Amino acid sequence: QPCWREYLTTRIEQNMVVNCTCPISDCCAQPTTAFIYSILSSPEIIAKYEKALLRRYVECCSNLTWCTNPQGCDQILLKDGLGYGAACSKCSWISCFNCNFPEAHYPASCSHMSHMTCAKCNHGFCWRCLKPWRPNHKDYYNCSAMVSKAAWQEKRFQDYNERCTFHHHAREFAISLRNSISSIREMPKIRNLSFVLNACKVLEQARKVLAYSCVYSYYNQDTESMDIVEQQTESLELLTNAL
Repeated sequence: QPCWREYLTTRIEQNMVVNCTCPISDCCAQPTTAFIYSILSSPEIIAKYEKALLRRYVECCSNLTWCTNPQGCDQILLKDGLGYGAACSKCSWISCFNCNFPEAHYPASCSHMSHMTCAKCNHGFCWRCLKPWRPNHKDYYNCSAMVSKAAWQEKRFQDYNERCTFHHHAREFAISLRNSISSIREMPKIRNLSFVLNACKVLEQARKVLAYSCVYSYYNQDTESMDIVEQQTESLELLTNAL
């Protein structure tokens, strides 16, 4: 029994307990849940085992997923029960279930979000396969006859990327401001406080839309529709800055 306890504890600590087999070579027998419970005595190890079982269950159910909040959230979401724009009931984070990007990114499409660039080293990579974006991910970058156009495209990308980054930082400021106001214990005019909290929420949402509008505008090639989008974006940005 001590050998089994040590073996199972190690497998649980390494997150390899699901589908583990007997440690004796050539033996494919798998320990049952009842057997594992009878061997383990530490409440912490048992809790880790139960979490492993839960993760395995969610992974096996195509209609279930975890909340993708990068700040951390252990809420399990039912995909069919969440339409576009629906938020996690625990942390209010809005996830995208159609791609690997952790956040709903309207108006940018999922394909727009595939090309990512590291803010520290400027390394470009594909969000889906994690392979370098250059030189083989896109045929466009293999064409030596379009070097000058590629340079222009790089400058254009930097401009949109800076705008997108600015709105993300401004959004973080709105969140921080809302959290600071929420922590105020004594406020004689509660109505004014509620108004400011609501304004922060609107500001946060507007910054989010503006950030992903940069992604949408960068990839959109329809000049006629882009004129309208740019006008609407400019108007939203002016009003947002005023707020």
